[in-house]
Amino acid sequence: MKQRRRTNPRSSHRQPEMPYSELADLALLDHVLAQEQDAWKELIRRYRGLIFRCITKVLCKYESVLSNEDVNEIFSEVCFNLVRNDMKKLRAYDPTRGCKLGSWIGLITINTSYDHLRVTARQPMLDRIEGVIERVDSQPGPLDNLLEKERWNHLNSLALDFSDKDRRFLELYYGRGMKPSEVARVMKISVKTVYSKKNKIRNKLVALAQGAPSEAMAA
Repeated sequence: MKQRRRTNPRSSHRQPEMPYSELADLALLDHVLAQEQDAWKELIRRYRGLIFRCITKVLCKYESVLSNEDVNEIFSEVCFNLVRNDMKKLRAYDPTRGCKLGSWIGLITINTSYDHLRVTARQPMLDRIEGVIERVDSQPGPLDNLLEKERWNHLNSLALDFSDKDRRFLELYYGRGMKPSEVARVMKISVKTVYSKKNKIRNKLVALAQGAPSEAMAA
């Protein structure tokens, strides 16, 4: 996947001609990738609400066993995932694929939220008390399977208006976890088309998950 290159170090701390809050998303992202602290603060301010909305949408069915601390913890994990490995996930954003920066951050947030749920599902309530040794278990438990089923059901509910081919692709790639070459063989399409269709469907799903059907139709 094409990554956004690092801004020239000589200009990495050059202040923009206008306030960060008035910059377009791509211009702001360039300043963020140049590791300008104020640009990072503006990015988080701009997308803070979206991040929390994505988190609560994933967690809403688990309110009985989760708390506000989990929400805040996931928010911190999202921020960490955005900056870790020299901001690898932010550099992987490619606007030429038709996905908005907010949708990309939303996708990262949703995946981070499900990762948090998987870890939580493997810990009995007593194990979550500070100071108690965590058990080591690499095998998925009942709650792991439930979470995976929940995510798949959620994907299906979002894809009700997809074409038969797109729903078939969704089943093979996301449902069965087939490799691109396997999907290409089953659907009798090229591997290049598999990657193109994956990006198109992912953009639709993210837009629908964020309650933007018009963006999904345009994707």
